Amino acid sequence: MSTLADLHFDNRFAALGDTFSSKVMPDPLHNPRLVVCSEDALQLLDLGPTEASDPLFTELFSGHKLWSTAEPRAMVYSGHQFGAYNPQLGDGRGLLLGEVVNQAGEHWDLHLKGAGSTPYSRMGDGRAVLRSSIREFLASEALHALGIPTSRALCVTVGDNPVYREREERGAMLLRLARSHIRFGHFEYFYYTRKHDELRQLLDFTLDTCYPDCRNQPEPELAMFRAVLKRTARMIAHWQASGFCHGVMNTDNMSILGITFDFGPYAFLDAFDARHVCNHSDHEGRYAFHRQPLIAQWNVACLAQALTPFIAVDTLKAELAQFIPTFEQHYLALMRRRLGWGDARAEDAEQLDALLQLMQTSGADYHLSLRKLAEDNPLVRDHFIDRSAFDSWLREHQARCQASTRERQAANPLYVLRNYLAQNAIAAAEQEDFDEVRRLHHILRRPFETQAGADAYAAMPPDWGKHLEISCSS
Repeated sequence: MSTLADLHFDNRFAALGDTFSSKVMPDPLHNPRLVVCSEDALQLLDLGPTEASDPLFTELFSGHKLWSTAEPRAMVYSGHQFGAYNPQLGDGRGLLLGEVVNQAGEHWDLHLKGAGSTPYSRMGDGRAVLRSSIREFLASEALHALGIPTSRALCVTVGDNPVYREREERGAMLLRLARSHIRFGHFEYFYYTRKHDELRQLLDFTLDTCYPDCRNQPEPELAMFRAVLKRTARMIAHWQASGFCHGVMNTDNMSILGITFDFGPYAFLDAFDARHVCNHSDHEGRYAFHRQPLIAQWNVACLAQALTPFIAVDTLKAELAQFIPTFEQHYLALMRRRLGWGDARAEDAEQLDALLQLMQTSGADYHLSLRKLAEDNPLVRDHFIDRSAFDSWLREHQARCQASTRERQAANPLYVLRNYLAQNAIAAAEQEDFDEVRRLHHILRRPFETQAGADAYAAMPPDWGKHLEISCSS
């Protein structure tokens, strides 16, 4: 294991220069305290769990100290937000501290969110608040434990800085890890500003650092686009199979790596509702749960537009036509695993749709229904209003099911990051009690296994917790 002082930086993105990012130093938190740390994420940097107890850890990740070889940069990019193009966005409250190379030779971006104002803050204060930082930390690590492609979260620190949103809150910082922080919006920025030389430079950089295998293909740019499309489709399949709503699928929130990125007003479904909208600012339901696959395809089309200087339009259109079939292939494979159906059959989509319609009509809890099915628990009938229709579906399911109960339990989580659980942890943390955040994180690390004393975390949400509204304000 390494120590904090041993981290080796190789800042490749910073080397691209000032056209791609601006040098900015973090604005430290006052009187910082460590809220929570992920031991699993520490391992990505070859750090042991004891490193988090070193006072230097909190100082580094609250902006007070910096490695001599780190090069903090605020990235510039643009993007389509709720369908409308915004010509310049960028890291308004985050800094890429640098790229750490671990002992396996992997590069990991250290990105500090809530680090203060940057040239791209757009009149904002550049701060993050404690609640949004806790929500992103919990979601990043929970999604990873569920097998969903995602960025990671190392830690959250909180200070005494007042931050004003809908109310006065306390400033916090989150350290995010990802193999790259390049977004679809990076390519859009250089395309729409007609900086095609820089766009070419960004494309070459992304090929070299994120998709080196594509360099060996006859058309490297097309091979990269095809890989991004497939990874994005696979990510969305995981979201839909897991009942996860992102909430703000703007192109500046879409990772070039096809990982879940920039958590805002996300939610896991409670009662199944295909049209659920988790962002109370999304008045038209653009990012409703059932629309996520088509929105993802639309976002990939935005990336395709930015690549038209290098790839023929007809070729890009042909590739885009493969997005939904690719998504459906992955989605059905994931749902077959959850239901234990084994080999693919022509009627799988229809049979799955029948179950989801029964859930929709009954307001059945998505996660508990699937978990009880996996356990062969007869109480699963209690989730459905039309018992005879469910019994008919269940008979077909039982005839189709091939996997053992143990195998199905391993594909259906018992513990899910419901909004009310996150809210309970946030409420305690805002009173300087971080135990609930840490306990919830600990439980969500092993979502498929029954854990002693954790029954309350696997229960139906209380009435007050079923319809929480989450905003983009952070």
